[in-house]
Formats: sequence, C-alpha cells, structure tokens
Amino acid sequence: MNAPSRRRRLFGGWSANLVLTLLGISQQILLVPFFLHFSSSDVLAGWLALYAAGNLMIVADAGLHARALNRFLAFKASVDCDGRTRHFYDAMLWVYFGLVAVLGLLLLIGLYFLPPSDILGFRATPQFDAAFVVMTLASLLALPSNLPSALYRARGNHGRVVWLQNGAMLAAQFAQLLAIVANGGLLAVSVAYVSVQLLVAIYLVAVDAPRLYPFLRHGRRGRPSWRWSIGQLRLGFPFAVAGATEVALVNAPVLLVSAFVSGRMAVAQWGLTRLIAGLVRTLCLQVTLPLAAELGHDHAVGDKARLRDLYARGSVFVTVLASLAVSGLLPFWQDFFVLWTRDSVIYDPLLAITLLIGSSAVAPSILALSFANYSNRGDLLVRTKGLQLVVFLALSVVLIPAMGPLGAAIAIVASDLLVQFGLLMLSIVGGTLQHPLRHVALLVVISTVVVVSGWGLGTAIRWLVPGSGVLHFVVECAVWSIAAGLAASPLAIKRVREALIAAIPR
Repeated sequence: MNAPSRRRRLFGGWSANLVLTLLGISQQILLVPFFLHFSSSDVLAGWLALYAAGNLMIVADAGLHARALNRFLAFKASVDCDGRTRHFYDAMLWVYFGLVAVLGLLLLIGLYFLPPSDILGFRATPQFDAAFVVMTLASLLALPSNLPSALYRARGNHGRVVWLQNGAMLAAQFAQLLAIVANGGLLAVSVAYVSVQLLVAIYLVAVDAPRLYPFLRHGRRGRPSWRWSIGQLRLGFPFAVAGATEVALVNAPVLLVSAFVSGRMAVAQWGLTRLIAGLVRTLCLQVTLPLAAELGHDHAVGDKARLRDLYARGSVFVTVLASLAVSGLLPFWQDFFVLWTRDSVIYDPLLAITLLIGSSAVAPSILALSFANYSNRGDLLVRTKGLQLVVFLALSVVLIPAMGPLGAAIAIVASDLLVQFGLLMLSIVGGTLQHPLRHVALLVVISTVVVVSGWGLGTAIRWLVPGSGVLHFVVECAVWSIAAGLAASPLAIKRVREALIAAIPR
C-alpha cells in the first residue's frame, strides 16, 4: 500500500463523504421552509420525529456491520482471501435476512399495541402512525445493504458505496419536495423518502456487490447454523453498543423531548437547532471513515509507524475542520435560523451555543471511535459507549423535564466530554501515540484558538455590517469567508505546511 495510492483513496473517500454531508444539509434546509409553507410547524415537528425514528433503526444492525468489516480486513492477510470472504459473506447475508424478519415482525406487533402517536404526543397529527410504520419498517428492510458496504470499505472501495448513497439522497430530496407540494401529508413524504433508499439497498445487495466482486457469485453455501449465527450476534454486541449510543445521541433526544415536553414548538425548536450541530458531527464522522479504514489496515498488518503518523495528522485535521465549521456557525446561525424558519420558530441562543461548542470539543474523539470500530476493540467499546449511553439517558430523564431542550443539549455534551473524550479517546491515543498528552494538549489549543478567533471575527463583521434579510446574510458570510481564507493562506505554502505537520506530536 504505497503513499500515492493511500492518498488517492483518502481524497476519493473524503470527496464522496463531503458530497453526502452537503446533500444531507441541503435536504433538511430545503424541507423546513417547504413544510412551514405548505403545512404547519406541528407537521414539521412530526416529520422530525419520524426522521429520528427511522435513523434509530440503524441500531437494529446489532453491530454486524462492524463485525463483518473487521473480518474482511483480517481476511486480507490470509492465503485464500476471496474464498474466506465469500463464505463469510454468504453466511452473514442469511443472518441479516433472519434478523430483519424477526425484528420486523416484533416491530409491527409493538406498534399495533403501542401507537407511536400516543407515546410521542402526535395524536392530532394526521397519518403519523402510518408514516411511522413506513419509516421504521423500510429502514429495517434496508439493513442487509450494510454487508456489501462493509466489504467495499475493507477492499478500498469506500467511495463507491457513498456515491450510490449520494445519488439516493439526491433522488429522495426531489421526491420529498414533490410529495410536500402535491400532498403535504406525512405518509406521502415518508414513502417518497424511504422508497429511494430501499431501491438502492436492494441494488447494492443483489446487483452491484456480485458484479464488483465476481467471487461472491460462486460456491454459494446453505444457511449457517443457529449456533454460528448467534455467535456472530454475540461478537457484534460490543459494536452494537457503540453504534446504538452514537445513533441515540443524534436521534433519541428528539423523541425524548417529544415525550417529556408538551409544547410541539419546543420539539421543532430542538430538532432544528440540533440539526446543525448534528451535521457538524456527521461531517466529522464522514471524514474519519476513510481514515479509519486506512488505520484499520495498518493495525491489521502491524505497521505501527504508519499508523501513528496517520492517526496524529488525521486527528489534527478533524479538529481543525470541526472548529472552523463551528467558528463560522456561531456568529451567523441566528441570522440563518430566522430566515430559514421565517421567524415562525423561536430561536434559543444558549441552546445553539451549547450544542455547537460541544460538537467542536468532541470532534477529535470521533476519529478515536471510528478507529476503535475498525481495529476490533470490542471490549473498550462496550465499556465506554455503554457507560456513555447510561450517562446520557440518566441526565436526559433528570434535565429534560426541568429544562426542556437545553437539558437534552447538556446531557449530550456532558456524556460526550466525560466518556467519549475522557475515557475512549484518551485510551486510544495512549495506546497509539508515543506522546499522547502533548498531542491532546495541542488539539485543545487548536480548537480553542480557531473557535474563539472565528467567532470573534464573525461577531465583529455582524457589528460592522448591520442589516437584515437574505442579501445581508450572504454578504456577511462572504466577508467572513474571505477573511478566514486570508488568515489560513500561509498553509498554501508547502514549506510552512510541512513544518507544521512535522511539529505534530506523535
């Protein structure tokens, strides 16, 4: 694995993931004004709850994606790589099909006896229960596509599956907008969203994976034994805990706020404010996935020098990226929020600041989490992420009834900093780098300097360029971008850039 080849894979993965993140941002940005114009804020709150419920179904993967990815990475060092990969892939596909069948049946039974509109407070919202069934069941049916996705990542084709997801996301955006304009109901929008995702999942499993890897078409075996299947679920459990915690931190607060806070305006306020902080977290996660695949390869073959160098540079890159995004969002998010919602949803500055600064602070630990998933550290994941989930839920139950959406924000940030940053990241950094404390101190300094300087610059620009409206917002963002670009211009000089990279503690 030479350096140019690795560089091409990283940039290919980053470009695909960046497009995916931007499409996710544009989807949410476009849908909100359409919902508010063609329906109401109550229907918007219902959609945010449905979207979160659909995303929570990722937890049903039960860690099998990470389990398969680690096995595929391990097979790369074996004699019969393709043969062992084929046998494991065939067996795991049966496990996925069985898991989806069982969970789908349990889901339908549970929703029949416990209508989600009663539990989440959407009794007055038409079609909520039917839309909930569509979103959650379709998300379950798409789970088997996680298996070819794991194989693509292990074989260096990470960008391929992400570009397919990009196409599905773009098509789903147009379908949702048409559904809102033509119908405006939650059921129509949900069907428009999940149908495209489901078609792409079927294409990945049935067409694309066998075509890209012809060895998958040969030597198909029968169903694996119950003992083997249960063993895979047991071995995937640590990754399931980690994945469940990550998904819960992004999506569960919407449902918790819906359940504990009576006002639907608070649900919309939380969902829209959390959206931008969640997208910063998603951006960091998407950037770390190609890095984690390369780190997982170095870990599997025992190349500690390359592992140490890439991890050190990667953590600085993720920190700078998150800090730069947050430093631009902090001063201008309020102006955008007012334009975005047409001032129909109340803006809470303390809620936005808490979530955005928390997203910046926890950014370096996202690389540590991704690397832990790609290096088969199940024991560490189940301890730290299990503890984080308990801390988050305990704080949520205490703080949300008393403080509303702000309580949910505090619960997320506190659990991130105490457990994911304080335990998981420090454990990974300590076992990977030779100078972990110096490296963490550098990350803290970088994050603080970038966020404070960018926030201060934006505040000064807002004061010097008074006004309101779309044109004013575009002008102040353009001025900030130009000033930030000029401040970062020395990095364009190769000698300066190499000197800074060399100074990173490893």
